[in-house]
Amino acid sequence: MIGLLDYGSSNLRSVEKALRHLGVDCFVVAAPGDLERANRLVFPGQGHFGQMIQGLKARGLLESLRRYLQADRPYLGICLGMQALFGRSEEDATVEGLGLLEGAVRRFRIPPKVPHMGWNQVRRTRRSWLLDGVPDDAFAYFVHSYYVAPQDPQVVSATTEYGETFCSMLEVRRIFATQFHPEKSGDVGLRILKNFIQV
Repeated sequence: MIGLLDYGSSNLRSVEKALRHLGVDCFVVAAPGDLERANRLVFPGQGHFGQMIQGLKARGLLESLRRYLQADRPYLGICLGMQALFGRSEEDATVEGLGLLEGAVRRFRIPPKVPHMGWNQVRRTRRSWLLDGVPDDAFAYFVHSYYVAPQDPQVVSATTEYGETFCSMLEVRRIFATQFHPEKSGDVGLRILKNFIQV
């Protein structure tokens, strides 16, 4: 069963609705023991980096989530759930993220308008399980002011242009993440969620 990680302000219901549309059972992960029930985990993030970390800590989920990821269990991080994989974010340098990946979480400086909001193209940079059956340069829906800059370019599976080229998807073994919101990206997003279910 798929667990939906709840840290207090995430976009749970939209993701739950999309998964149920695909005929998938899911439940809310709100306590450390809940993670043991999940054979896959979705982190449907939205909000502020610092508040997200504090929310995970308050529920006792931070270390449990770190152990889940270190065990290489299937994980899909969405938006802030992607940024959480890194150690630090410019959004709040006073808190430490999960630190699973080396790199930075940076604020857009070049684009004419922040946040980056709306439909934009996702360009694959290498073969990715999540993009199986998804057309090249497909459009997905974004809402964010920060983006990840992984130290290892090999983890990047797709990029997007918004004044500069940034990582919009990454993949490390069975850990996947998207900066865009699959649950708001129509048929493309549903296909990505379906692919994750089959990992």
